[in-house]
Amino acid sequence: MDFKEKLRDNQELVNKELNKYLIKENLPERTLNEAIEYSLMSSAKRLRPTLIIETYKLFKDDYERCLPFAVSMEITHTFSLIHDDLPGIDNDDYRRGRLTIHKKYNEATAILAGDSLMNHAYMIIAEEINNSKEIDDIKRKIRILNEFSHAIDEMIIGEYLDTECEGKQISKEELDYIHNKKTASFFKYCVRSGAILAGASEKDIDNLTLYAEKIGLEFQIKDDILSEIGDSKIMGKPVGNDKAMNKVTYVTKFGVEKAQGYLENTTNEALRTLEAYGNKAEFLRELAIYIKDRNH
Repeated sequence: MDFKEKLRDNQELVNKELNKYLIKENLPERTLNEAIEYSLMSSAKRLRPTLIIETYKLFKDDYERCLPFAVSMEITHTFSLIHDDLPGIDNDDYRRGRLTIHKKYNEATAILAGDSLMNHAYMIIAEEINNSKEIDDIKRKIRILNEFSHAIDEMIIGEYLDTECEGKQISKEELDYIHNKKTASFFKYCVRSGAILAGASEKDIDNLTLYAEKIGLEFQIKDDILSEIGDSKIMGKPVGNDKAMNKVTYVTKFGVEKAQGYLENTTNEALRTLEAYGNKAEFLRELAIYIKDRNH
């Protein structure tokens, strides 16, 4: 099975699991539930939950154990996108080729849908801890819950700094810091949670954390490039928004050519962290290359 087939299989697996958490009943809050489903079940690549699954599979085969954590991560990622699109932050009209939730419904519904998703993510992890019987398993899941909370906090810090630095001159080190928080924090959580749940060694957890940090930065650099020269029809949203909002990005600071150079270097750094795992890490290697070469 090639990389794209495996990615598609993971995407379908995650979508199937996400469907279990949708509320379909005709309740007074049905519009809120419809808005949640509208955002959650869009044409997403499901890279973050896939990263949890594939990291877990580096060490163990019974990947079903990590599916609740994969689902909670995708729910959390969707929450972050809903709030990122709001008028007070990026004020985006489109996401993945469709109206953003505050445009499809209204701003209050978007805020509350995001809040509900974040709460449900915690509920899923809490239920996993509550249902565990073995002490070591409980300890691992509590550690994951702590790392989950830390990753969300880092993402919020990154989003804050991203908005605060609009129109300002900042160093490359400051730019890297912002995106290590804003974007890479979730990637790091994904590989760490998959590895922790599988009982990986601390050495492996640290090494995979470095891999995740690199692909998270890689993802952001590529996003910045696509925002400048991407195809809006393929991306499902307008290009040029970063420049219009005076955002500091790798492209607005260094230009497309130099940003492409940073992208190549960061990808190579990510690939080097996987050398110790041989063929078992082939999907993770292909994922780093996919992130570099993607067009949306």
